[in-house]
Amino acid sequence: MSRRLFLRITDDLAQSDPFFTLRYDARGQRGFTTLQKCTSAIRQLAYGYAPDALEEYLRMSERTARECLHRFCEWIVKLYSKKYLRKPNANDVQKLYQAQEQRHGFPGILKSIDCMHWLWQNCPTAWQDQYTQGDHGHRTIIPEVAASQDLWIWHAFFGLPSSLNDLNIIYQSQIFDDVVAGTGPNTSFTVSGVEYRRGYYLADGIYPTYSTIVKIIPHPTDDKRKKFAKFQKGARKDFERCFGVLQKKWHIIEHPARSATPKRLRHIMYACILLHNIIIEDGGRAICEYDENASNGNFVPVSLEQQDLNGFSLRNEYTHQNLQTDLVEYI
Repeated sequence: MSRRLFLRITDDLAQSDPFFTLRYDARGQRGFTTLQKCTSAIRQLAYGYAPDALEEYLRMSERTARECLHRFCEWIVKLYSKKYLRKPNANDVQKLYQAQEQRHGFPGILKSIDCMHWLWQNCPTAWQDQYTQGDHGHRTIIPEVAASQDLWIWHAFFGLPSSLNDLNIIYQSQIFDDVVAGTGPNTSFTVSGVEYRRGYYLADGIYPTYSTIVKIIPHPTDDKRKKFAKFQKGARKDFERCFGVLQKKWHIIEHPARSATPKRLRHIMYACILLHNIIIEDGGRAICEYDENASNGNFVPVSLEQQDLNGFSLRNEYTHQNLQTDLVEYI
């Protein structure tokens, strides 16, 4: 994080919450400055420090350091979610199509989608069974993330127990709600002479056969399918780096979670994702630029019958298979 970006964030927090300003207690003793409180929070996020680890450096008690972390994450989510965890508009979609086809050769790619597990050290005893991952025996909590080739995270859904798998999670996720409601932007594209209404996500084999998902081919038989599987695997590797970059940038996610409430863990996870996107934009590596005047799609509500048709179109296996076949021929 650059110095300029750090100061911008501290100024935004100081204007939004009096907690981050310099204050005096009832005895007239001077408190901590905005920079000290934000430094404490960011060090806990970036290095995975326990709150009492900063006592000697900042002369800050464990209680104050913990409060700095939770308030910092809460306000990062409030201030920056609209801009840095937005859904792509029509202009964003076209830029994503162009950038990702140029790099990977696939027309119509929006993002890749997958889940990870965050070990939960202080999971309450009453919840331990549902938050235990069956094949590993660890208590974890799952974030679902969709990211583009520049590692920008466009969608995050966090908080479900690890007893669920990726298939159960996407059924509860809101990633395709705008598709069903008919409020998303126009994302049509053409491949092998066939026009498809919506762009698609790259995913592994456990995901459902939606018309907006292109899965891996587990056992390709001919040369065309083998080439497609190779290209698809290479494209997904760009996304798989996103989890590694996120964990190495914010070690609090790499270490077992110490908070005992899902709400605080949710704020921490979303704050790390938002800061990750903010740093990408600050470094000039983002494919899409934010335009507050751009329209995200059609805001006119559609009828329930049309929503049912949109849902049927989303879950159409025939379109899913045709899209995969056309991409195999195109590659």
